Amino acid sequence: MRGPDFMQDTLFAVRSLESYVPAEHPLRPVRDILNVALKGMDPLFAAMYAVGGRDSIAPEKLLRALLLQTLYSVRSERLLMEELDYNLLFRWFVGLNMDDAVWDATTFTKNRERLLRGDIATEFFVGVLDQARGHELLSDEHFTVDGTLLEAAAGLKSFKLKDKIDNEPPADDPGNPTVNFHGEQRSNKTHQSTTDPEAMLCRKGKGKEAKLSYTGHVLMENRHGLAVSARVTAATGTAERDVGVVFADELTGRGRVTLGGDKNYDTHDFVESLRELEVTPHVAQNNTKRRSAIDGRTTRHAGYQISQQKRKRIEEIFGWLKSVGLLRKLRHRGGERVNWIFIFATAAYNLVRIRNLAEVT
Repeated sequence: MRGPDFMQDTLFAVRSLESYVPAEHPLRPVRDILNVALKGMDPLFAAMYAVGGRDSIAPEKLLRALLLQTLYSVRSERLLMEELDYNLLFRWFVGLNMDDAVWDATTFTKNRERLLRGDIATEFFVGVLDQARGHELLSDEHFTVDGTLLEAAAGLKSFKLKDKIDNEPPADDPGNPTVNFHGEQRSNKTHQSTTDPEAMLCRKGKGKEAKLSYTGHVLMENRHGLAVSARVTAATGTAERDVGVVFADELTGRGRVTLGGDKNYDTHDFVESLRELEVTPHVAQNNTKRRSAIDGRTTRHAGYQISQQKRKRIEEIFGWLKSVGLLRKLRHRGGERVNWIFIFATAAYNLVRIRNLAEVT
């Protein structure tokens, strides 16, 4: 017998929201790890909000919603609010009941600004890393450093001469003006983006096009490929090595440690800086144009070859951040805000990685 094609509204739900989420759903262990990290941030949240007044959106719910946006590659806050309105899984993860009203996208964004102004991303990153340390997943001896270009939320048309920005004639089309910069010599010394002044023109390598970018840096431990530090800097030619020395300085005091890297780090200044910090440089040898700064004192050890194998796993972090974490093309402007979202997205990667490793072990 053919069933009827109609739907009758019901006044009451007889199932709890918890029952709609399967027991084996991968978000369950992620939420457990996340809640422990958020619990440790409770004193910080308490200091950020006034004692009296109208209740705002709970910071824990804000962070859970932002984490969902990262994990499910939701490209805007408006789409995120739409998902929260009808997606029971999202409601359960954030902590909303089935009949709770979803926040307006503008309200959510304004409440999120309070988190962006605070040092919440770093504290969240540390809280997640403490969970990995509690599961004994981190190496204390072997690390890898690398950087990647993050395309800024600014177009090349906004890259103009600094002394002509205020004196330029009105555009023929304010939304998409006609710009002819053919034959013009453009550099970061003479030009600046009017959309994101902190973004710098940079290219990853020979034959690659130059784009307005930031540089994202990650320090990875080699045992399980977890990020132990992350930050964003201006996209300069020496940014990766400069931050590499900073990361190496953070590793001092742990005894003898190794720090791997690709051929870009094979310079005499960088290698000598690491050795002064008592960090063994395990960077790849660059023998194309000059003599490598890495000699037989390092390459003769079996640990150097292991570091060369392990260091490639840092590309998995960058690949996840750009494909899943929506960082291939940035949606935020300004170095401080880009740094915040990069650290937060890296913590999200660690959450997923910890969940997978905890299930295996």
